[in-house]
Amino acid sequence: SKSAPAKGSTLKVELEKDTHYTLSAWLQLSKSTGDVKAILVTPDGNFNTAGMLVVQSGCWTMLKGGATSFAAGKGELFFETNVTAELMVDSMSLQPFSFEEWKSHRHESIAKERKKKVKITVHGSDGKVLPDAELSLERVAKGFPLGNAMTKEILDIPEYEKWFTSRFTVATMENEMKWYSTEYDQNQELYEIPDKMLALAEKYNISVRGHNVFWDDQSKQMDWVSKLSAPQLKKAMEKRMKNVVSRYAGKLIHWDVLNENLHYSFFEDKLGKDASAEVFKEVAKLDDKPILFMNEYNTIEEPNDAAPLPTKYLAKLKQIQSYPGNSKLKYGIGLESHFDTPNIPYVRGSLDTLAQAKVPIWLTEIDVKKGPKQVEYLEEVMREGFAHPGVKGIVLWGAWHAKECYVMCLTDKNFKNLPVGDVVDKLITEWKAVPEDAKTDDKGVFEAELFHGEYNVTVKHKSLKEPLMHTVDLDSKSEATIRAKK
Repeated sequence: SKSAPAKGSTLKVELEKDTHYTLSAWLQLSKSTGDVKAILVTPDGNFNTAGMLVVQSGCWTMLKGGATSFAAGKGELFFETNVTAELMVDSMSLQPFSFEEWKSHRHESIAKERKKKVKITVHGSDGKVLPDAELSLERVAKGFPLGNAMTKEILDIPEYEKWFTSRFTVATMENEMKWYSTEYDQNQELYEIPDKMLALAEKYNISVRGHNVFWDDQSKQMDWVSKLSAPQLKKAMEKRMKNVVSRYAGKLIHWDVLNENLHYSFFEDKLGKDASAEVFKEVAKLDDKPILFMNEYNTIEEPNDAAPLPTKYLAKLKQIQSYPGNSKLKYGIGLESHFDTPNIPYVRGSLDTLAQAKVPIWLTEIDVKKGPKQVEYLEEVMREGFAHPGVKGIVLWGAWHAKECYVMCLTDKNFKNLPVGDVVDKLITEWKAVPEDAKTDDKGVFEAELFHGEYNVTVKHKSLKEPLMHTVDLDSKSEATIRAKK
Protein backbone atom coordinates (compact mmCIF):
# COMPACT_ATOMS: atom_id res chain seq x y z
CA SER A 1 0.00 0.00 0.00
CA LYS A 2 1.06 3.63 -0.34
CA SER A 3 1.29 4.03 3.44
CA ALA A 4 3.41 0.94 4.02
CA PRO A 5 5.29 -0.32 0.95
CA ALA A 6 6.25 -3.98 1.21
CA LYS A 7 9.77 -5.20 0.62
CA GLY A 8 9.68 -8.43 -1.29
CA SER A 9 13.30 -9.52 -1.46
CA THR A 10 16.61 -8.16 -0.28
CA LEU A 11 20.16 -8.46 -1.49
CA LYS A 12 22.67 -9.15 1.27
CA VAL A 13 25.84 -7.08 0.86
CA GLU A 14 29.09 -6.75 2.77
CA LEU A 15 29.79 -3.07 3.38
CA GLU A 16 32.99 -1.27 4.34
CA LYS A 17 33.49 1.54 6.82
CA ASP A 18 33.72 5.15 5.60
CA THR A 19 32.86 4.21 2.05
CA HIS A 20 30.69 5.87 -0.57
CA TYR A 21 28.60 3.47 -2.65
CA THR A 22 27.31 4.39 -6.09
CA LEU A 23 24.21 2.56 -7.24
CA SER A 24 22.89 2.13 -10.76
CA ALA A 25 20.15 -0.18 -12.00
CA TRP A 26 17.64 -0.56 -14.81
CA LEU A 27 14.08 -0.86 -13.48
CA GLN A 28 10.71 -1.87 -14.95
CA LEU A 29 7.29 -2.63 -13.49
CA SER A 30 5.09 -5.49 -14.69
CA LYS A 31 2.11 -3.12 -14.88
CA SER A 32 1.09 0.44 -14.14
CA THR A 33 3.41 3.34 -13.26
CA GLY A 34 4.78 4.17 -9.82
CA ASP A 35 7.57 5.58 -7.70
CA VAL A 36 10.34 3.10 -6.91
CA LYS A 37 12.78 3.72 -4.08
CA ALA A 38 16.13 2.01 -3.51
CA ILE A 39 17.04 1.47 0.15
CA LEU A 40 20.53 0.63 1.41
CA VAL A 41 20.51 -0.59 5.02
CA THR A 42 23.96 -0.03 6.50
CA PRO A 43 25.51 -2.08 9.35
CA ASP A 44 24.68 0.66 11.87
CA GLY A 45 20.98 0.05 11.21
CA ASN A 46 20.31 3.19 9.17
CA PHE A 47 17.89 2.94 6.25
CA ASN A 48 19.44 5.15 3.54
CA THR A 49 17.45 6.13 0.47
CA ALA A 50 19.92 5.61 -2.36
CA GLY A 51 17.59 6.92 -5.06
CA MET A 52 14.02 7.16 -6.29
CA LEU A 53 12.38 7.55 -9.68
CA VAL A 54 9.21 6.95 -11.65
CA VAL A 55 9.14 3.47 -13.20
CA GLN A 56 6.72 2.21 -15.87
CA SER A 57 5.66 -1.02 -17.48
CA GLY A 58 6.85 -1.69 -20.99
CA CYS A 59 10.14 0.21 -20.80
CA TRP A 60 13.32 0.24 -18.74
CA THR A 61 14.36 3.30 -16.71
CA MET A 62 17.79 3.84 -15.16
CA LEU A 63 18.21 4.80 -11.53
CA LYS A 64 21.45 6.48 -10.49
CA GLY A 65 22.23 7.31 -6.89
CA GLY A 66 24.00 5.91 -3.88
CA ALA A 67 24.60 6.19 -0.15
CA THR A 68 27.42 6.14 2.39
CA SER A 69 28.30 3.51 4.96
CA PHE A 70 30.06 4.73 8.10
CA ALA A 71 30.31 1.22 9.57
CA ALA A 72 31.66 -2.14 8.40
CA GLY A 73 29.60 -5.30 8.28
CA LYS A 74 26.54 -6.84 6.69
CA GLY A 75 24.00 -4.65 4.95
CA GLU A 76 20.94 -5.02 2.75
CA LEU A 77 19.77 -3.50 -0.50
CA PHE A 78 16.13 -3.60 -1.50
CA PHE A 79 13.56 -1.72 -3.58
CA GLU A 80 10.07 -0.59 -2.63
CA THR A 81 7.24 0.88 -4.67
CA ASN A 82 3.90 2.57 -4.04
CA VAL A 83 1.97 0.42 -6.53
CA THR A 84 0.99 -3.24 -6.62
CA ALA A 85 3.17 -4.80 -9.31
CA GLU A 86 6.23 -6.93 -9.88
CA LEU A 87 9.45 -4.96 -10.04
CA MET A 88 12.16 -6.15 -12.38
CA VAL A 89 15.76 -5.06 -11.82
CA ASP A 90 18.52 -5.56 -14.36
CA SER A 91 22.23 -4.71 -14.70
CA MET A 92 22.48 -3.53 -11.10
CA SER A 93 25.81 -2.14 -9.88
CA LEU A 94 26.81 -1.22 -6.33
CA GLN A 95 30.34 0.13 -6.39
CA PRO A 96 32.45 1.05 -3.32
CA PHE A 97 34.77 4.07 -3.14
CA SER A 98 36.78 4.96 -0.06
CA PHE A 99 36.67 8.61 0.91
CA GLU A 100 40.20 8.99 -0.44
CA GLU A 101 39.27 7.39 -3.76
CA TRP A 102 36.26 9.71 -4.00
CA LYS A 103 38.46 12.77 -3.39
CA SER A 104 40.97 11.51 -5.94
CA HIS A 105 38.23 11.31 -8.56
CA ARG A 106 37.24 14.90 -7.75
CA HIS A 107 40.84 16.06 -8.23
CA GLU A 108 41.00 14.31 -11.62
CA SER A 109 37.73 15.90 -12.70
CA ILE A 110 38.85 19.37 -11.55
CA ALA A 111 42.12 19.03 -13.47
CA LYS A 112 40.18 18.09 -16.60
CA GLU A 113 37.21 20.46 -16.35
CA ARG A 114 38.45 23.54 -14.47
CA LYS A 115 42.09 23.77 -15.54
CA LYS A 116 44.01 23.92 -18.76
CA LYS A 117 47.65 23.57 -19.72
CA VAL A 118 48.90 27.02 -20.68
CA LYS A 119 52.03 28.36 -22.30
CA ILE A 120 53.37 31.87 -21.78
CA THR A 121 56.38 33.06 -23.83
CA VAL A 122 58.33 36.14 -22.73
CA HIS A 123 60.40 38.33 -25.11
CA GLY A 124 62.69 41.23 -24.33
CA SER A 125 62.64 44.60 -26.09
CA ASP A 126 65.08 43.22 -28.67
CA GLY A 127 62.66 40.47 -29.59
CA LYS A 128 64.75 37.70 -28.07
CA VAL A 129 63.24 35.29 -25.55
CA LEU A 130 63.99 35.83 -21.86
CA PRO A 131 65.11 32.65 -20.05
CA ASP A 132 64.91 32.49 -16.23
CA ALA A 133 62.41 35.35 -16.07
CA GLU A 134 60.40 35.40 -12.84
CA LEU A 135 56.64 35.41 -13.24
CA SER A 136 53.92 36.18 -10.74
CA LEU A 137 50.31 35.52 -11.71
CA GLU A 138 47.02 36.69 -10.25
CA ARG A 139 43.61 35.70 -11.56
CA VAL A 140 41.53 38.84 -11.87
CA ALA A 141 38.47 37.88 -13.93
CA LYS A 142 36.41 35.11 -15.46
CA GLY A 143 37.05 31.60 -14.24
CA PHE A 144 34.46 29.43 -12.51
CA PRO A 145 31.52 31.59 -11.33
CA LEU A 146 31.12 31.61 -7.54
CA GLY A 147 28.52 33.86 -5.98
CA ASN A 148 26.26 34.58 -3.05
CA ALA A 149 22.86 36.04 -2.31
CA MET A 150 22.76 39.66 -1.20
CA THR A 151 20.20 41.86 0.51
CA LYS A 152 19.28 45.52 0.22
CA GLU A 153 21.26 46.18 3.41
CA ILE A 154 24.40 46.13 1.26
CA LEU A 155 23.40 49.58 -0.05
CA ASP A 156 23.80 51.22 3.37
CA ILE A 157 26.69 49.33 4.97
CA PRO A 158 30.17 49.89 3.47
CA GLU A 159 31.59 46.94 5.43
CA TYR A 160 29.00 44.63 3.85
CA GLU A 161 29.80 46.02 0.40
CA LYS A 162 33.54 45.49 0.89
CA TRP A 163 33.14 41.98 2.27
CA PHE A 164 30.82 40.86 -0.55
CA THR A 165 32.50 42.47 -3.54
CA SER A 166 35.99 41.29 -2.58
CA ARG A 167 34.91 37.64 -2.82
CA PHE A 168 32.13 36.93 -5.29
CA THR A 169 31.77 37.21 -9.05
CA VAL A 170 28.02 36.48 -9.12
CA ALA A 171 25.15 37.90 -7.06
CA THR A 172 21.51 36.96 -6.59
CA MET A 173 19.15 39.41 -4.92
CA GLU A 174 17.53 37.40 -2.16
CA ASN A 175 14.03 38.93 -2.42
CA GLU A 176 14.30 42.35 -4.03
CA MET A 177 13.45 41.34 -7.64
CA LYS A 178 10.54 39.08 -6.69
CA TRP A 179 7.02 40.08 -7.69
CA TYR A 180 5.90 40.64 -4.11
CA SER A 181 8.83 43.04 -3.64
CA THR A 182 8.27 45.13 -6.76
CA GLU A 183 4.45 45.19 -6.86
CA TYR A 184 3.07 44.23 -3.47
CA ASP A 185 0.08 46.50 -4.09
CA GLN A 186 -1.46 46.22 -7.53
CA ASN A 187 -0.25 48.82 -10.03
CA GLN A 188 2.22 50.30 -7.53
CA GLU A 189 5.58 49.15 -8.84
CA LEU A 190 8.81 49.90 -7.02
CA TYR A 191 12.20 49.24 -8.63
CA GLU A 192 14.46 51.70 -6.85
CA ILE A 193 16.09 49.11 -4.59
CA PRO A 194 16.83 46.42 -7.22
CA ASP A 195 18.04 49.18 -9.57
CA LYS A 196 20.55 50.33 -6.96
CA MET A 197 21.64 46.80 -6.12
CA LEU A 198 22.21 46.05 -9.80
CA ALA A 199 24.22 49.27 -10.20
CA LEU A 200 26.41 48.29 -7.25
CA ALA A 201 27.07 44.86 -8.77
CA GLU A 202 27.90 46.42 -12.14
CA LYS A 203 30.35 48.78 -10.43
CA TYR A 204 32.38 45.76 -9.32
CA ASN A 205 31.87 43.73 -12.51
CA ILE A 206 29.72 41.22 -10.63
CA SER A 207 27.25 39.27 -12.75
CA VAL A 208 23.65 39.14 -11.52
CA ARG A 209 21.08 36.35 -11.67
CA GLY A 210 17.47 37.49 -12.02
CA HIS A 211 15.50 35.88 -9.17
CA ASN A 212 12.71 35.45 -10.09
CA VAL A 213 10.03 36.22 -12.67
CA PHE A 214 7.34 34.04 -11.06
CA TRP A 215 7.13 31.89 -7.93
CA ASP A 216 4.71 29.00 -8.38
CA ASP A 217 3.91 28.63 -4.67
CA GLN A 218 0.39 29.96 -3.98
CA SER A 219 1.44 31.04 -0.46
CA LYS A 220 3.96 33.45 -2.05
CA GLN A 221 1.36 35.30 -4.12
CA MET A 222 -0.02 38.66 -3.06
CA ASP A 223 -3.69 38.62 -2.03
CA TRP A 224 -4.68 40.60 -5.09
CA VAL A 225 -2.99 38.06 -7.40
CA SER A 226 -4.70 35.10 -5.71
CA LYS A 227 -8.11 36.69 -6.26
CA LEU A 228 -7.71 37.33 -10.00
CA SER A 229 -9.76 35.43 -12.54
CA ALA A 230 -7.85 33.49 -15.20
CA PRO A 231 -8.07 36.28 -17.83
CA GLN A 232 -7.10 38.89 -15.22
CA LEU A 233 -4.16 36.76 -14.01
CA LYS A 234 -2.87 36.31 -17.55
CA LYS A 235 -3.02 40.06 -18.11
CA ALA A 236 -1.22 40.75 -14.80
CA MET A 237 1.49 38.22 -15.68
CA GLU A 238 2.01 39.82 -19.09
CA LYS A 239 2.44 43.18 -17.40
CA ARG A 240 4.86 41.73 -14.82
CA MET A 241 6.98 40.11 -17.52
CA LYS A 242 7.01 43.18 -19.73
CA ASN A 243 7.99 45.52 -16.90
CA VAL A 244 10.58 43.50 -14.99
CA VAL A 245 12.21 41.56 -17.85
CA SER A 246 12.35 44.53 -20.22
CA ARG A 247 13.68 46.78 -17.47
CA TYR A 248 16.70 44.55 -16.90
CA ALA A 249 17.10 43.27 -20.46
CA GLY A 250 20.74 42.75 -21.37
CA LYS A 251 21.91 43.27 -17.79
CA LEU A 252 21.39 39.82 -16.27
CA ILE A 253 23.12 36.51 -16.99
CA HIS A 254 20.12 34.39 -15.90
CA TRP A 255 16.44 34.52 -15.13
CA ASP A 256 14.82 32.08 -12.74
CA VAL A 257 11.73 32.10 -14.92
CA LEU A 258 9.77 29.77 -12.66
CA ASN A 259 10.63 29.15 -9.04
CA GLU A 260 9.74 25.75 -7.56
CA ASN A 261 7.61 24.73 -10.51
CA LEU A 262 7.82 21.00 -9.63
CA HIS A 263 6.56 21.38 -6.07
CA TYR A 264 3.85 23.91 -6.88
CA SER A 265 1.58 24.73 -9.81
CA PHE A 266 -0.27 27.95 -9.05
CA PHE A 267 -0.10 29.31 -12.60
CA GLU A 268 -0.80 26.02 -14.37
CA ASP A 269 -3.77 25.38 -12.08
CA LYS A 270 -5.19 28.75 -13.08
CA LEU A 271 -4.21 28.91 -16.75
CA GLY A 272 -3.66 25.33 -17.94
CA LYS A 273 -0.82 22.86 -18.40
CA ASP A 274 1.02 25.00 -20.98
CA ALA A 275 1.27 28.07 -18.73
CA SER A 276 4.87 27.35 -17.70
CA ALA A 277 6.05 26.83 -21.27
CA GLU A 278 4.32 30.03 -22.38
CA VAL A 279 6.09 32.03 -19.67
CA PHE A 280 9.48 30.80 -20.91
CA LYS A 281 8.55 31.78 -24.45
CA GLU A 282 7.45 35.29 -23.46
CA VAL A 283 10.49 35.97 -21.26
CA ALA A 284 12.80 34.98 -24.11
CA LYS A 285 10.98 37.37 -26.45
CA LEU A 286 11.61 40.24 -24.04
CA ASP A 287 15.27 39.39 -23.39
CA ASP A 288 17.13 36.76 -25.40
CA LYS A 289 20.45 37.19 -23.58
CA PRO A 290 20.01 35.37 -20.24
CA ILE A 291 19.91 31.62 -19.69
CA LEU A 292 16.42 30.65 -18.55
CA PHE A 293 15.99 28.41 -15.50
CA MET A 294 13.48 26.36 -13.60
CA ASN A 295 14.77 26.85 -10.05
CA GLU A 296 13.92 23.92 -7.77
CA TYR A 297 14.73 22.50 -4.34
CA ASN A 298 15.32 18.89 -3.19
CA THR A 299 16.29 17.64 -6.65
CA ILE A 300 19.78 16.73 -5.42
CA GLU A 301 19.47 17.22 -1.67
CA GLU A 302 16.53 14.97 -0.73
CA PRO A 303 16.05 11.54 -2.37
CA ASN A 304 12.83 10.96 -0.40
CA ASP A 305 11.00 13.89 -2.01
CA ALA A 306 9.13 12.46 -5.00
CA ALA A 307 8.07 15.81 -6.51
CA PRO A 308 11.40 17.16 -7.85
CA LEU A 309 13.29 13.94 -8.69
CA PRO A 310 15.98 14.40 -11.37
CA THR A 311 13.96 12.37 -13.88
CA LYS A 312 10.85 14.46 -13.17
CA TYR A 313 12.89 17.64 -13.57
CA LEU A 314 14.08 16.43 -16.98
CA ALA A 315 10.55 15.48 -18.00
CA LYS A 316 9.28 18.96 -17.11
CA LEU A 317 12.17 20.61 -18.93
CA LYS A 318 11.47 18.49 -22.01
CA GLN A 319 7.80 19.51 -21.89
CA ILE A 320 8.77 23.19 -21.84
CA GLN A 321 11.35 22.74 -24.61
CA SER A 322 8.87 20.93 -26.85
CA TYR A 323 6.27 23.71 -26.69
CA PRO A 324 5.93 25.47 -30.09
CA GLY A 325 8.61 28.16 -30.43
CA ASN A 326 10.64 27.02 -27.41
CA SER A 327 13.10 24.54 -28.92
CA LYS A 328 15.93 27.02 -29.44
CA LEU A 329 15.71 28.95 -26.18
CA LYS A 330 18.70 29.03 -23.83
CA TYR A 331 17.90 26.77 -20.88
CA GLY A 332 19.61 26.07 -17.58
CA ILE A 333 18.97 23.70 -14.68
CA GLY A 334 18.72 25.55 -11.35
CA LEU A 335 19.23 23.47 -8.21
CA GLU A 336 18.60 25.34 -4.96
CA SER A 337 20.70 22.89 -2.88
CA HIS A 338 19.34 23.51 0.63
CA PHE A 339 21.00 20.70 2.58
CA ASP A 340 20.56 19.15 5.99
CA THR A 341 22.79 16.05 5.85
CA PRO A 342 24.03 15.63 2.27
CA ASN A 343 24.08 12.22 0.63
CA ILE A 344 27.13 12.82 -1.56
CA PRO A 345 26.83 9.72 -3.79
CA TYR A 346 23.19 10.63 -4.45
CA VAL A 347 24.23 14.19 -5.31
CA ARG A 348 26.72 12.93 -7.88
CA GLY A 349 24.30 10.39 -9.35
CA SER A 350 21.59 13.04 -9.64
CA LEU A 351 23.96 15.49 -11.34
CA ASP A 352 24.95 12.73 -13.77
CA THR A 353 21.29 12.18 -14.61
CA LEU A 354 20.56 15.90 -15.04
CA ALA A 355 23.65 16.43 -17.18
CA GLN A 356 22.03 14.28 -19.88
CA ALA A 357 19.94 17.35 -20.80
CA LYS A 358 23.17 18.98 -22.03
CA VAL A 359 22.28 22.40 -20.63
CA PRO A 360 24.22 24.34 -17.94
CA ILE A 361 23.61 23.22 -14.37
CA TRP A 362 23.91 25.79 -11.58
CA LEU A 363 23.74 25.20 -7.84
CA THR A 364 21.78 28.37 -7.19
CA GLU A 365 21.11 28.62 -3.44
CA ILE A 366 23.56 26.47 -1.48
CA ASP A 367 23.19 26.42 2.26
CA VAL A 368 23.56 23.81 5.00
CA LYS A 369 21.48 23.63 8.14
CA LYS A 370 23.31 24.65 11.30
CA GLY A 371 24.80 21.73 13.22
CA PRO A 372 28.09 20.22 14.41
CA LYS A 373 29.09 19.23 10.85
CA GLN A 374 27.79 22.30 9.01
CA VAL A 375 31.26 23.41 7.89
CA GLU A 376 32.27 19.92 6.77
CA TYR A 377 29.02 19.40 4.87
CA LEU A 378 29.22 22.78 3.14
CA GLU A 379 32.75 22.06 1.94
CA GLU A 380 31.72 18.62 0.66
CA VAL A 381 28.77 20.00 -1.30
CA MET A 382 30.79 22.83 -2.82
CA ARG A 383 33.62 20.51 -3.81
CA GLU A 384 31.18 18.04 -5.35
CA GLY A 385 29.58 20.79 -7.41
CA PHE A 386 32.89 22.30 -8.47
CA ALA A 387 34.23 18.94 -9.62
CA HIS A 388 31.20 17.90 -11.67
CA PRO A 389 31.60 18.69 -15.39
CA GLY A 390 27.90 19.52 -15.79
CA VAL A 391 27.96 22.25 -13.13
CA LYS A 392 28.79 25.67 -14.58
CA GLY A 393 28.41 27.86 -11.49
CA ILE A 394 27.73 27.95 -7.75
CA VAL A 395 25.78 30.53 -5.75
CA LEU A 396 25.58 30.40 -1.95
CA TRP A 397 22.42 31.31 -0.06
CA GLY A 398 24.20 33.14 2.75
CA ALA A 399 22.63 36.59 2.40
CA TRP A 400 23.50 38.81 5.38
CA HIS A 401 20.75 40.25 7.56
CA ALA A 402 21.12 42.47 10.60
CA LYS A 403 18.57 40.33 12.48
CA GLU A 404 19.27 36.81 11.22
CA CYS A 405 20.11 34.93 8.05
CA TYR A 406 17.73 32.59 6.26
CA VAL A 407 19.61 29.41 7.28
CA MET A 408 23.34 29.99 7.00
CA CYS A 409 25.33 33.09 7.96
CA LEU A 410 28.85 33.46 6.58
CA THR A 411 29.80 36.37 8.86
CA ASP A 412 28.87 37.88 12.18
CA LYS A 413 27.25 41.32 12.53
CA ASN A 414 30.66 42.99 12.15
CA PHE A 415 31.44 41.11 8.93
CA LYS A 416 34.02 38.90 10.55
CA ASN A 417 33.92 35.43 9.05
CA LEU A 418 32.17 32.64 10.88
CA PRO A 419 33.58 29.10 10.34
CA VAL A 420 31.38 28.58 7.25
CA GLY A 421 32.72 31.86 5.88
CA ASP A 422 36.26 30.67 6.47
CA VAL A 423 35.68 27.50 4.45
CA VAL A 424 34.23 29.56 1.59
CA ASP A 425 37.32 31.78 1.62
CA LYS A 426 39.54 28.68 1.70
CA LEU A 427 37.88 27.31 -1.43
CA ILE A 428 37.96 30.68 -3.22
CA THR A 429 41.72 30.82 -2.60
CA GLU A 430 42.23 27.20 -3.62
CA TRP A 431 40.21 27.51 -6.84
CA LYS A 432 42.32 30.37 -8.18
CA ALA A 433 45.70 29.23 -6.86
CA VAL A 434 48.74 29.82 -9.09
CA PRO A 435 52.22 28.26 -9.06
CA GLU A 436 54.81 29.86 -6.79
CA ASP A 437 58.37 30.55 -7.95
CA ALA A 438 57.26 30.49 -11.60
CA LYS A 439 60.10 30.95 -14.12
CA THR A 440 60.58 30.72 -17.87
CA ASP A 441 62.82 27.94 -19.21
CA ASP A 442 65.83 28.38 -21.46
CA LYS A 443 63.48 29.06 -24.36
CA GLY A 444 61.68 31.84 -22.53
CA VAL A 445 58.61 29.68 -21.98
CA PHE A 446 56.57 29.07 -18.85
CA GLU A 447 54.14 26.14 -18.89
CA ALA A 448 51.72 25.10 -16.19
CA GLU A 449 48.20 23.91 -15.46
CA LEU A 450 46.11 26.89 -14.40
CA PHE A 451 42.48 27.36 -13.48
CA HIS A 452 40.46 28.96 -16.26
CA GLY A 453 40.38 32.75 -16.09
CA GLU A 454 41.98 36.05 -16.95
CA TYR A 455 45.32 36.75 -15.29
CA ASN A 456 47.56 39.69 -14.53
CA VAL A 457 51.11 38.54 -15.18
CA THR A 458 54.12 40.42 -13.79
CA VAL A 459 57.53 39.59 -15.29
CA LYS A 460 60.89 40.37 -13.69
CA HIS A 461 64.23 39.82 -15.41
CA LYS A 462 67.76 41.16 -14.99
CA SER A 463 67.62 42.70 -18.48
CA LEU A 464 64.48 44.69 -17.69
CA LYS A 465 64.68 48.13 -16.12
CA GLU A 466 61.27 47.65 -14.58
CA PRO A 467 58.82 44.73 -14.35
CA LEU A 468 56.54 43.95 -17.27
CA MET A 469 52.84 43.83 -16.46
CA HIS A 470 50.42 42.20 -18.85
CA THR A 471 46.86 40.84 -18.76
CA VAL A 472 46.31 37.51 -20.51
CA ASP A 473 43.02 35.72 -21.16
CA LEU A 474 43.66 32.06 -20.41
CA ASP A 475 39.95 31.29 -20.28
CA SER A 476 39.44 31.28 -24.03
CA LYS A 477 42.98 30.42 -25.17
CA SER A 478 45.93 28.46 -23.87
CA GLU A 479 48.90 30.44 -25.21
CA ALA A 480 50.06 34.01 -24.66
CA THR A 481 53.11 36.09 -25.57
CA ILE A 482 54.48 38.95 -23.48
CA ARG A 483 56.90 41.41 -25.10
CA ALA A 484 58.83 44.27 -23.54
CA LYS A 485 58.41 47.60 -25.30
CA LYS A 486 61.33 48.87 -27.33
